[in-house]
Amino acid sequence: MSKRLRSSDVCADCSGPDPSWASVNRGTFICDECCSVHRSLGRHISQVRHLKHTPWPPTLLQMVETLYNNGANSIWEHSLLDPASIMSGRRKANPQDKVHPNKAEFIRAKYQMLAFVHRLPCRDDDSVTAKDLSKQLHSSVRTGNLETCLRLLSLGAQANFFHPEKGSTPLHVASKAGQILQAELLAVYGADPGTQDSSGKTPVDYARQGGHHELAERLVEIQYELTDRLAFYLCGRKPDHKNGQHFIIPQMADSSLDVSELAKAAKKKLQSLSNHLFEELAMDVYDEVDRRETDAVWLATQNHSTLVTETTVVPFLPVNPEYSSTRNQGRQKLARFNAHEFATLVIDILSDAKRRQQGSPLSRSKDNVELILRTVSNQHSTESQDNDQPDYDSVASDEDTDVETRASKASRQKSLDSDLSDGPVTVQDFMEVRSALVASEAKIQQLMKASRLEKQNSTPESDYDNTPYDTEPDDTVPNRKGRQRSVVWPGDGSLPDTAEPHLVPSPTLPSTEDVIRKTEQITKNIQELLRAAQENTHDSYIPCSERIHVAVTEMAALFPKKPKSDTVRTSLRLLTSSAYRLQSECRKALPGDASLPTDVQLVTQQVIQCAYDIAKAAKQLVTITTKENNN
Repeated sequence: MSKRLRSSDVCADCSGPDPSWASVNRGTFICDECCSVHRSLGRHISQVRHLKHTPWPPTLLQMVETLYNNGANSIWEHSLLDPASIMSGRRKANPQDKVHPNKAEFIRAKYQMLAFVHRLPCRDDDSVTAKDLSKQLHSSVRTGNLETCLRLLSLGAQANFFHPEKGSTPLHVASKAGQILQAELLAVYGADPGTQDSSGKTPVDYARQGGHHELAERLVEIQYELTDRLAFYLCGRKPDHKNGQHFIIPQMADSSLDVSELAKAAKKKLQSLSNHLFEELAMDVYDEVDRRETDAVWLATQNHSTLVTETTVVPFLPVNPEYSSTRNQGRQKLARFNAHEFATLVIDILSDAKRRQQGSPLSRSKDNVELILRTVSNQHSTESQDNDQPDYDSVASDEDTDVETRASKASRQKSLDSDLSDGPVTVQDFMEVRSALVASEAKIQQLMKASRLEKQNSTPESDYDNTPYDTEPDDTVPNRKGRQRSVVWPGDGSLPDTAEPHLVPSPTLPSTEDVIRKTEQITKNIQELLRAAQENTHDSYIPCSERIHVAVTEMAALFPKKPKSDTVRTSLRLLTSSAYRLQSECRKALPGDASLPTDVQLVTQQVIQCAYDIAKAAKQLVTITTKENNN
């Protein structure tokens, strides 16, 4: 089923005519050019579908149409509707604007930074605010007012919220009331159809009891959405859930490679994964399937008289800042799998998903599946993320993961000089970031002191392994959705535990102490920049950025011009490119230049983002040199 566009339909981001794509989780229609930016943001920001050339569940398309027709776009552009915004020069993009940087900057501000969303009054306890919003959502889903629920979700209400007094989730309420469009919206935002209420019933149970058979069938489809999508990608068919068929396991036409020792070893490793890790892998493969299918539709629907530049290409899955660096690297490596390798991986996941579901002691019935089969949207829900490795690398590592053992190693994708960053940083985060910086600086001083003692003693080994590096500050702050994410700084509040101060100089890398000293200098200058941002002394931006640039240049000069390590090259590239970007962004804050943006808050966001990237790269170099020099 596809949508028939009306002549009055326009792109939500630039007001261009005839939008041919939809952002499902934002409830908007968008044009080809704006869609190219949405695709580069990643599914955790915007989930795009073509209105005509992508298969749609009818009620999902109806949900998006209803949101669009009832002004869902005003949720994301709330402050732009204020006449004062026009007076201040803040405006949305228009069809004549260039995709880069004009439309891209606006779309990132609108959806990634949520710069124009209505803000609630600040309260001392943010968790109470999120709880209140979630309770409102719990009540609102029994009505047909979708835009109210989308507004609550945009402010931080949780789709999987379990009401302590009612003993149920919003999806239970929507299912009992037969609100199928509300159920679609909740599922997009991570609601789990398999969740039991205090009586042990699922939303599917309530839909069936109420005679809402279409809703019940759709909830079962949502429950199996992940494996259904993978099967459809390979063979163009989905299981017949009505008749109890919940899995289709396609067979390879040429299965000769499946009997190889390499394939057997890879399958064994897949089967040995815990349910949690298997679920993460399955969701990542789902995202890669979505990327490949969307790319195919994108290329097929473009006007070939128009030059398709590399800025519209999404070569691998964009970084999700809520995931660990290891997981982001593994997600990006999926793009390297050729058609046969990727199909083999998908079949193995489908087979193991069926094995795990059928063998699960948690299964009450054929409709209650294991954790791994929860809707793929759960990756954007309130589950706590793995914060053990809070560094978010922007390109894939060249070190192989277990999943890649079946992939061809002949065609390695070159490291990309990418400016991808860790996610938006708000002005409200400044104080927490400063606290993390202070703690980080103390750790640097502690390690430097230990290394000096090491040199004075001139002993090959020491007892510094017992240095108390475990006094970590709290390094998490709430983001705009009420979730927790790591604050990435030169250390997650500290230097890595692996940074033991046994400084044996490496023939190719500088000493750890020299790198730490330069990192300390960079950290102090970034602290000064943060103070300037907090105090709105924008005339201090350029002097701060120049000092940071000098410190970065001196740090980069410590390393060989052509390091042997790919990781060192990537970190140095991120360090230096971010310093140049920082200088450029700081110049935009200067008053009196009509060619530069007038939204200083937006500029400040970019300045802090660059500072984050510099700090992250510096920490990576400290970690690398420490590890290498200790070996």
